Amino acid sequence: MDRIRRALVSVSDKTGIVELARELAKLEIEIISTGGTYRVLREAGVPVTGISEVTRFPEILDGRVKTLHPMVHGGLLAVRDNESHQEQMKENGIEPIDLVVVNLYPFQQTIAKPDVAFEEAIENIDIGGPSMVRSAAKNHRFVTVMVDPKDYPVVLEQIKKQGNTDETTRLRLAAKAFSHTAAYDALISGYLNRLTGEMFPDQFTITFQKQQELRYGENPHQQAAFYREPLAGQGQIASAKQLHGKELSYNNINDANAALEIVAEFAEPAVVAVKHMNPCGVGIGETIEEAFQKAYEADPVSIFGGIIAANRPITAAVAAKMKEIFLEIILAPSFDDEALQILRAKKNLRLLQLGEEFAAGRTPSLKVQSVGGGALVQEADLASIRPEDCTVVTERKPSEEEWKQLLFAWKVVKHVKSNAIVLAKNSRTLGVGAGQMNRVGAAEIAIRQAGEEAAGSVMASDAFFPMKDTVEKAAAAGITAIIQPGGSIRDQESIDEANKHGIAMVFTGMRHFKH
Repeated sequence: MDRIRRALVSVSDKTGIVELARELAKLEIEIISTGGTYRVLREAGVPVTGISEVTRFPEILDGRVKTLHPMVHGGLLAVRDNESHQEQMKENGIEPIDLVVVNLYPFQQTIAKPDVAFEEAIENIDIGGPSMVRSAAKNHRFVTVMVDPKDYPVVLEQIKKQGNTDETTRLRLAAKAFSHTAAYDALISGYLNRLTGEMFPDQFTITFQKQQELRYGENPHQQAAFYREPLAGQGQIASAKQLHGKELSYNNINDANAALEIVAEFAEPAVVAVKHMNPCGVGIGETIEEAFQKAYEADPVSIFGGIIAANRPITAAVAAKMKEIFLEIILAPSFDDEALQILRAKKNLRLLQLGEEFAAGRTPSLKVQSVGGGALVQEADLASIRPEDCTVVTERKPSEEEWKQLLFAWKVVKHVKSNAIVLAKNSRTLGVGAGQMNRVGAAEIAIRQAGEEAAGSVMASDAFFPMKDTVEKAAAAGITAIIQPGGSIRDQESIDEANKHGIAMVFTGMRHFKH
């Protein structure tokens, strides 16, 4: 393979580009460039040839057209060991281009601005850049393409040692280049689809950026990585800042996200404890200290080794209580300096800071679940209810306090794996029955966990009662009010059973299955 003689350099992200160009010039590699990159290199004293000298055609239409030319793409796409290609290049005066260093207009950064105008977004859609990247990547047998400054050192080292890059490197860089342009197009597609209100287009394309490699997945024999949405807002698990503790695992991230989704339901001070994607304790109070105490008392056994999420800053007082328990992660908007000092005494405890605007991170989004050969895509379940949205179906109406506890329990049961039952009293959970094959089984677990405290509590169910047996269990345990979606053909049996025991029952008309 001949040595690299000509490079085309045109970048929006100019990180390290002057240093790279200087080294290429020292190796007697001709550098061709465009627009802003050309000016930067000229000002830095790097020998550079303007693209118009190559195409013999001016940059036109405010720079929209400058590299879309046979002198460029012929030099990139020509197969070097194809005699016909070589003859055509000679006939047309086309010189080969051996190295392409290109990254694209900052479309992602542009649309991330809250006040971005549509016209500005459109002008930041790169056309020539992706074309050059794709041409070079397609012809990677002969052309090296770089879209990431992180690759500059490796490529430069190989050129210095052997005059060119090796085949393995060119293939790797080509794959990276196509990933780069695919992600770019996915962002543009997503942006335009949102503007048109198209939630489920015929071609559903999304992109993520790798945040970190993980030690393993759910189990040690499974490989895994953590990716972030390019436009992920603050206050989401992907944008949390780790202040202390060992590296997050796959299961840590999953559980932490579950805890965050639950605690974001509450406006008042709230603390959520999660184990294996289900809440084991939820409490709200006047202060974050009171909320934590309630969450802890809800299930002091299961909280051991759990994930804690709070929607208020962690104070020294609550940190001192948390320190006494073995916890995997604490997530909060922020941590007081004294609280950090207390919690950092536990070497492996992971502390994640969400930022004060974390509640604003609950913007409507799509949930994507992979299945064999495809994916299921749906809106995130962000729906909530008010008392006026519900229907009281029993003779007795809930008291003011029962309404408060019913709405609290309803927010929690929404995030429990189906079939799900939650018992609550005094603004804390008492029992959680999760992931059961039948609803009465989930109720039995929740009631058993609540024990004697079940008397005087309320019950929430994520879906309707198919028969009256769950109400019978509730009555036997002394539960006074129930909230459920309703909608069973046997609803009247459950209503009659509730009336028989003086239980107030509320229908929401909304189901919260979580599989």
